[in-house]
Parts: sequence; structure tokens; C-alpha cells
Amino acid sequence: MIKADVLVIGSGISGLSYAIKVSEQFPDAKIIIVTKSDEDESNTKYAQGGLAVVTDFKNDNFQKHIDDTMRAGDGENKRDVVEMVVREAPARFNEIVEWGANFDMKNGEFALGREGGHTENRIVHHKDITGFEIERALLETAKNSPNIEILDHHYVIDIITQHHVPGKEVNEGEINCYGAYILDEKSKTIKKITSKITLAATGGAGHVYKNTTNPTIATGDGIAFVARARGKVSNMQYYQFHPTALYSKINGMLFLISEAVRGDGAKLRTKKGEKFMHKYDEREELASRDIVARAIDNEMKISGDEYAGLDCRDMDQERFLEHFPNIYKKCREEGIDPFTQLIPVVPACHYLMGGIEVDRDGQSSIKNLFAVGECTNSGLHGANRLASNSLLEGLVFGHNAAIKTVDLLKENNFNFDDLKAVPEWNEEGMKIMDEMVIVSYLRKQLQEMMSDLVGIVRSNRRLSMALQKHQEIAAAVDEIYHYSILSPQLSELRNLTTVAHLIITQSMEMTENKGAFYNKDLV
Repeated sequence: MIKADVLVIGSGISGLSYAIKVSEQFPDAKIIIVTKSDEDESNTKYAQGGLAVVTDFKNDNFQKHIDDTMRAGDGENKRDVVEMVVREAPARFNEIVEWGANFDMKNGEFALGREGGHTENRIVHHKDITGFEIERALLETAKNSPNIEILDHHYVIDIITQHHVPGKEVNEGEINCYGAYILDEKSKTIKKITSKITLAATGGAGHVYKNTTNPTIATGDGIAFVARARGKVSNMQYYQFHPTALYSKINGMLFLISEAVRGDGAKLRTKKGEKFMHKYDEREELASRDIVARAIDNEMKISGDEYAGLDCRDMDQERFLEHFPNIYKKCREEGIDPFTQLIPVVPACHYLMGGIEVDRDGQSSIKNLFAVGECTNSGLHGANRLASNSLLEGLVFGHNAAIKTVDLLKENNFNFDDLKAVPEWNEEGMKIMDEMVIVSYLRKQLQEMMSDLVGIVRSNRRLSMALQKHQEIAAAVDEIYHYSILSPQLSELRNLTTVAHLIITQSMEMTENKGAFYNKDLV
């Protein structure tokens, strides 16, 4: 058993900024960060566009940012949370600049971009690899903190609660988190890491669908293990599809063509070259993501084409190369010249607005378990996330959770009586899977079902079929889980199955279309 004061699950902007802040405020705390892959692998790393924050107070203000966020979220956001995040944004942004993150400058001020749903230029960025730069700076800062230990390739199987105490009856309103069971992939052993405070910063669940902009680690792990521990999880019906991922015939992680490209003037066209966004919204290419994604999806259904086109041919080439060097490089590698050809794009699963319910301090419904970032339903995004508000959410809620954590550590009022009875992980009688093809087959079945039946546009019939199919897949996964020695692949499949069930059932409970959720039978 390994003991820590604070266990952080995830090494993206949420987990790292939180750990750094706790370390600074409470240098005596032992902080362990576990991450399932390489230490820098996270959704943060792939965030191209930037971070939304009001810095130009001559042309912009907090109220405009608040209004844009509420409009994008279709009014389902919590206004007090939106106001808190927007007003705290400049202070949190200045902190990561102090921690070494670099952002593009122009004439001595931050260069500001605009993305869909924003009424002003307020996106700070580092070329088209903003998340990569933030991740670099935060990792460097964390490594220089003597009380932070980072364990890579450590996969969390489940959080430890009273449910693991033999014979213990658990009151739904009094669940406590004591740490987690964690698979060390290098030693192939399952560790019991106990902690006074645990933070889930596990990111999204994009790989519940066939095509996603998310890295392969985004399998809804935190949401799934909180749901299994009977923590509150909500708004899972709200899944944002990014309108413009680079089309590929290969399923999996698609390369993201940042919304900032449309913000700089790129136009959407059919495969034949015809404009169409004017038919769907007066803002055309700068409409919010749910509108643009449904428009592309509809045009593809009408024409039968496999993709739409993003037209950058009339854009300033020098400016494009300066702002989007990574996108240009990727297009050329794929044999596409964006200055002479349409970039083939498709909508792809991108960002989950729902997740673990948390308060303004990031506290979940499970005592001593905090959660921050895409794995949460914080109230900021409502039914649809405004572009570039996600990195901001990680910083603001990471800060608030850290301050609350430090208060709790100083109080030191933790009751670990139940922990003494929590057993070590027991694999007696389990077998190593001799055919991993079964896991990959079931994963593909789940992804195909979710993409075909629970995609951008849903219907009552498709949702009903999805629930029926899900029951078959879940039964097969459950059977394998109970006789097999655990692997990350099997655990991820188990988590994706849990997440899919939440998306399907919470979609079926909807009585009206909101934001990213669209059921054609509710029109």
C-alpha cells in the first residue's frame, strides 16, 4: 500500500495546475500524479485553438464573454458558475504565463483570435499548438516541485470507497473516497494507493465513438469509476461534435482542423464547391459548433458524400502559415495543398459537456473526491461548450479545488476507519486473456453502435435499438471482466461500456432539443 496526502488522476491542464497549486500552498503535502500513458499525453496536448480570456478591455468585457458562453450553452449553463469562471480567467491566465507558458504577441500585446460563438477576439494562443505549449510549461513546473511525484503508465481501475469493505452497507449520501486501485503497467502489479484527497482529472470519452479528435486515452475512465461508485453523473446526452476534423478512411483519432481557421476566414463548401452555411445560420461559418456540425452532417446526408470541404484558398497565405503551421504541415503530408484545394473535413466526436457533478470548488458527490475538467459537469458549458472555454475551465476549477483541498488538509479531519478493512486487489482464480481480439471486437461493436445510433442526430427508434444492443455488449464485457486478469484494454472497454449506457439512457430522458443534443422526433 502506498500512502499520499493527495492523489491526482490525470496529467492534463486540470490535474497539473491543481497539483502545482496544492504544492505551492501546502509544501508538506505528498502529492502523487498517476497517468495512464506518457506523462504529457492528454486532451490538453491536442488543444489547437487556444484559451478564452478577456485581455483587451478596450473592445471586450466580461459581460460579452458571459453572454457568449450562455448563448452557446443554450441557457443550460449555471450563470453564477459562468460569471465566476469568466471573471477569474485573467488571474488564472497570468499564473500559467508566470509558470512559463508562452503565447503569441503582437505589438507588445497578446495576439487574439476569434472562434465560433465568440462576438469578440479573445482567444490567446501559441500558434496552432496552444495545448502542447501549456502542457510543456505545466509539466516542467510540476517536475520542479519536490513534493510532486509523477507515475506514468499507471492505470486506475477503480476508486476505493466503502463498497470495497467486506460486509459494509453503504449509505448513498455518505460515500467516501480513500484513494484508488491502480495497475502499474510496467511491473504488471495492482497497487492500492490511499489518499486523504483524490482528484479525478481524466478528460473526456471520445473513443466511445468511431471517429474522434481525442487521443486514444480518452475512454471516460473517471466518469465510469465514479458512476460505479454511485457518484452523481449528469448531462451525458450533451456530446459536442467538432465540425471540421480532417477526413480519413481509417477510424480512430482524426486530426483537428481548428475552429480558428474559420475564424480567420475559411469557408465551408460541399464536395462540389458550393457554399451552404447561409442556409443554416446568419453567422454562417462562425455559428456555434452544434449548428455547424449538424449543417455539415445534413449536407453529407443529402449528397451522399463522405466529407465536406473547407475552403482556405482566398485566405492570406503568409498569415495562414504563421497562424496554422501544424495544420498546413499535416495537410501537405496527406497530399493536400490548402492554398489550391478544399480540405476534406467531417464532424467528429470532440467534447463532452456532461460528466461527474461538481460544485464551484470541484467537489463531487463523493466525500474527499474532487473532479476537474472535461470529466465533469461543472455548470460552465451547459448544453454546448463555447470554443476555447475548456482550458479555462481546467485552470479556474483546478485553482478552486486546490484552495479547498489545502483547507481540508490543514483541518486534517479525515476518518479512515473503513480503510483498514479494504483488501488488497485479489486476482486469485483469474486467467490471462489468450485472445485480446475479443476485447477489440467488442470495442468496435460499441463504437459502431454509438456512431450509427447515438450520433449528431438521434431518434427515439435509434436510441431504443442502441439500448438493446448495449445490453448484449455489456453482458459480454461483464462476463469477460469477472474471469480475466485485468489489462488496460479490458478496463477501457468496461469504462466505455459504462459511459455509453449513461449517454443512451440520459438521451432517452430528454423531452426537448438543447444545444448539442438533437433528437429529430422532438422537433
